[in-house]
Parts: sequence; C-alpha cells; structure tokens
Amino acid sequence: MSETNESPAYLHGFSSVEQARLMKQARLLESTIFNHVDYTGARRLLEVGSGVGAQTEILLRRFPDVHVSCVDLSELQLQAAKQNLATMPWCRDRYSLQQADAGRLPFGARDFDAAFLCWVLEHVPSPARVLSEVRRVLAPGSPIYITEVMNSSFLLHPYSPNTWRYWMAFNDFQYDNGGDPFIGAKLGNLLLAGGYRDVATEIKTVHLDNREPARRKDMIAFWEELLLSAADSLMEAGRVTQDVVDGMRREMHDVQNDPDAVFFYAFVQARATVY
Repeated sequence: MSETNESPAYLHGFSSVEQARLMKQARLLESTIFNHVDYTGARRLLEVGSGVGAQTEILLRRFPDVHVSCVDLSELQLQAAKQNLATMPWCRDRYSLQQADAGRLPFGARDFDAAFLCWVLEHVPSPARVLSEVRRVLAPGSPIYITEVMNSSFLLHPYSPNTWRYWMAFNDFQYDNGGDPFIGAKLGNLLLAGGYRDVATEIKTVHLDNREPARRKDMIAFWEELLLSAADSLMEAGRVTQDVVDGMRREMHDVQNDPDAVFFYAFVQARATVY
C-alpha cells in the first residue's frame, strides 16, 4: 500500500523493512486479488501508485503481453522497485518507472488500454481527481481494476483489546490526515461519478481458522508487521501509548499460537470500463 512520501495519510514509512513487507503482502494476497483480474488483449497498462514494484512483478508474470508504466510519488519506492524488478528476468524491458503525482499524470489522452490500482486511493487526498486523470489517459474500451481497503471488516479471535484500540487509532489517524481506510465500500460511487461504465464490485475475504492453520499463522504474523509499521507515527502523534503497542504485540503473539484462532479481513475490488 504505497502512494506518497508527502502524504501524512501514509502511515507505514519507507524503510527497507517496510519495503520488504510490501513484497510479502503482494505474495500473500496474490491469489485473492488476481483470481478475477483479466487483461486479455491489453498491451499498455498503467499502474498508479506502483510502490516497490510488488504488484508490477505479478502483473508482468500473469500477463505476458503487457508493458506496465508505473507511476509513484515516492522516489524511495521507485528506487526499490528498480532494484526488485531488475532481479526478475521476465520483467526485463517490459516496464517503465516514473515519479509523478497521481492527480497530474504526465501522459496524453488515450495513451493506455488498461489500468491497475491497488492499495492506493486510501492514501490520496482526492480519489475522484485520481480516477478522473486515469480515465483521461485510457482509450475507449479499457478495463480498470481497483483494489482497496475496508478496514471496518477486521476481526481477530480471541478478542484482543489492545489490538482493537491500536486498530481504531490507526484508522482514525489515517482518516484525520486526509486518507480513507473505508474507501473500498465507496469505489462503485466514485467510478460512476467519474464517468466509468460497467461498474462492478466484488468483496474479497481472507477468512482463516482451523481449516488452514499454517496460512492463518502466517497471516497473523504478517498482520502484526503491518500494524507495527505504523507504531512510530501513531506514538509520535499521541494516538497510542507504548503500553498499547506492547499489549498489541503480546496479543498478536498469543492469537498466532492459539489453536482456535480466527482471522478475518475483507476488502473490495472494483472493475469498470472506459467509453
């Protein structure tokens, strides 16, 4: 989930640890995010908020006919993307990286025939402006897929009060600083208002219990990494105390090792077409 080094709504920072977490996140959720994504016939794909190239690699691997033009506002993320993608032979000569504001894309009208946004609009101050710009640079008939958070869906069992306090502070901080941790539910309205057609949304769920104990353990461990990536920002802003952070870490460890643990999170993927 990456967009800008200037937006206070981006909680996670740009450390090497965080950049590695983004690569792990993409792999953990790949099958859920991409099971209905179809870019058949596309050749010139725009990826907005491409970050460290975590989704770029997947796009290039799954759709061998596309060239991906990546834009991100953070130079640090683009540098990491350059290093990451250079190690993958199937990506060679099939992508470009450019620093740009998603609300002022440096491309001409109809330059692309597909677009992909993942964990981006939650961090930008004006999602409608971004979608308007993306629509401007897409040719008629182009598909767009957008995957976004719906943070009110998170559930962890056994009940973990410090984790819940931390999660509420996490979402409040993002919302108060111009982001939107609940934007997934609003994608349909945003796309319709932006002039897109054939708008459809799908609820994607990660529901892990005793049926998949190994995957459940991996996901809870990853979720702790995600939460901790915001700890410095939240404590500096006075949103959580060190006691809450420490309590959250203990609870996540306990849940990870609980034989009856349940992890649930839902997010939203929208598909639309430009005419």
